[in-house]
Amino acid sequence: TVDRDHCLLLYPHPEWEEIERKVVKLPSFNKQAQKLKRLLIGHATECELDGSGRILLPPPLREFAGLNKDVVLIGQGNKFEIWDEGVWNVKRAEWLAEGDEDDGKLPPDLESLSL
Repeated sequence: TVDRDHCLLLYPHPEWEEIERKVVKLPSFNKQAQKLKRLLIGHATECELDGSGRILLPPPLREFAGLNKDVVLIGQGNKFEIWDEGVWNVKRAEWLAEGDEDDGKLPPDLESLSL
């Protein structure tokens, strides 16, 4: 499916079923919830592997993420993100630069995280 950052999200089927159950239960009258439903569920596509083990992405998803030739697969625990390599490099540089600007402030749920 798609992500607001213009990359694709690739979930194993059991993980996707859990995400879908949670998203479907979001309130219909909440605009943000409705947008999320439209994006995630509306663009969700089951993908196949070809004989060489490659993931076959449909053209609308490739177009959404601007995937042309070189892509980057980023592991995120329960899912992967698929990025156009050029876009990934720009975004990564932006995120690294932002890390210096926020004075190291973390959201409360991340304050106790030890890496």
